[in-house]
Amino acid sequence: MLKEIFTWWNGQTLGTRIWSYLNGKLVGSDDLGNKYYKNRNDSKRWVIYRGNIESTYVNPEWNNWLRYTSSTKPGDAIKYEWQKEHAPNLTGTDASYDPQISKSKNELINKNEDYKKWNPDD
Repeated sequence: MLKEIFTWWNGQTLGTRIWSYLNGKLVGSDDLGNKYYKNRNDSKRWVIYRGNIESTYVNPEWNNWLRYTSSTKPGDAIKYEWQKEHAPNLTGTDASYDPQISKSKNELINKNEDYKKWNPDD
């Protein structure tokens, strides 16, 4: 409860909890545990994050609903076989992409040896 009063980066604040209780209607939640709300006349939509507040934790279907691009909530939407599963931003984690690690050192050395710098005296 103290985190909720004094910090905004650990989920909802006390003011958001009270405002959501008085004005919000729970629409649904996603696989990560984020909860999505709207007010009574659907003029505002918002998300309460589970854990740290990070916008990449919202999958594209819920993002479309939050921004009024889609009127149907994501639980009702059709999931096509060509759609990939949503992955949040992995920057700063062990699972992030690193081009130096993804290529072997031999490939990098061979690439540098293939190139010969032009010299006008040669």
